[in-house]
Amino acid sequence: MAKAEITVYGAHWCPDCRQSKQFLGEHQIPYNWVDIEEDKDAEDFVMETNEGKRLIPTIVFPDGSFLAEPSNAELAAKLGLKTTASRRHYDLIVLGGGPAGLTAAVYTAREFIDTLVIERAAFGGQAAGTEKLDNMPGFPDGVAGIEFSQRLRQQAERFEVELLQAQEVTRLHSPENYHCVQTGDGSEYSARALLITTGSRYRRLNVPGESEFIGAGVHFCATCDGPFYKGKRVAVVGGGNSATEESLLLTKFAEKVTILVRSGQFKATQIIQESVLSHPKIDVLWHTEVKRFLGEGSKLKMLRVMNNQNGAEEDLPMDGAFIFIGLEPNTGFLTGSGVLLDQWGFIQTGHDLVHSGKRPPGYENRDPHLLETSVPGIFAAGDVRDKSTKQVASAAGEGASAALMIREYLKTV
Repeated sequence: MAKAEITVYGAHWCPDCRQSKQFLGEHQIPYNWVDIEEDKDAEDFVMETNEGKRLIPTIVFPDGSFLAEPSNAELAAKLGLKTTASRRHYDLIVLGGGPAGLTAAVYTAREFIDTLVIERAAFGGQAAGTEKLDNMPGFPDGVAGIEFSQRLRQQAERFEVELLQAQEVTRLHSPENYHCVQTGDGSEYSARALLITTGSRYRRLNVPGESEFIGAGVHFCATCDGPFYKGKRVAVVGGGNSATEESLLLTKFAEKVTILVRSGQFKATQIIQESVLSHPKIDVLWHTEVKRFLGEGSKLKMLRVMNNQNGAEEDLPMDGAFIFIGLEPNTGFLTGSGVLLDQWGFIQTGHDLVHSGKRPPGYENRDPHLLETSVPGIFAAGDVRDKSTKQVASAAGEGASAALMIREYLKTV
């Protein structure tokens, strides 16, 4: 993790503080956290900085300047994140700046296809929050997720891909033969083709206390928030690759890591299972479900758990909890767009769209490309697509494949 040069002064109960910490975390920007309710000097500093007002969060930057109670837009501007595109129309707009989106952009830009990439958080997607990628071709010793993501971004910039950051896509529509994208600041951009690579997000437990303690004990990114739990006790909820890999990362900080697994076995790969089960700082509780998050003073203190075989409940004292129970696709903005989704919300593409014999509008005279959606000219790749493998290497491969299909499609419009 990079050395933190930004300091956030706030309190655990403060929702605006959580919002700012979430924004910084999403963009992989390291920061120091100071709770003014536990540090009188820090509280005095905040009061003095804000002319006697106790405004939190107060965020201090390396040059000595500060922002008090900033919006995400103000933070983005201060951090120099580009949030407005230079033009309104492009050959291709890529929604999402993870491995699939950035790989596609590299390919299209090399073909002199004007390409805009719109990303709501950090470039690199979930890969940027992964401590180490051990199965990426070409990296025999593995590569840190953040380094891999930075390399992807630098490669895209080398080919003059335009990158837009800290912007949420809110709506798609396709008038005539154009595809239009609306962003959270009210801007609208159009293109001859779109590629959706918005990926997925971690699923929540949806139990009492979870939302209240997000950012104050409940987390979804060990790389982002693990360093705040040095010498403390943390729980990890889940039994797959993400849960086990992140548990190993957390042992670098926490005194003890307890994994809560709903079933009686892991679903992770065998080599990771062996590393977890042999680690002296990791305990595993099988057949265990979280029923409630409990705390005091807006800080998480314990998890109420239940053994799903005998129904017995107990309270586990914990300083933090990291939840890794699966993924949900980032497709909410597609409502009304005409892009068909499967029953879980992932985007359907290719032959699946015409398998039943009923063809979506626009495909009367041709089949959709392998990675083309139900709307001609809109493609999808990576984790957001149904039947994708949810692996970084395959996401990058799909991005490259989509780029070549888009090149051919653009010749026809």
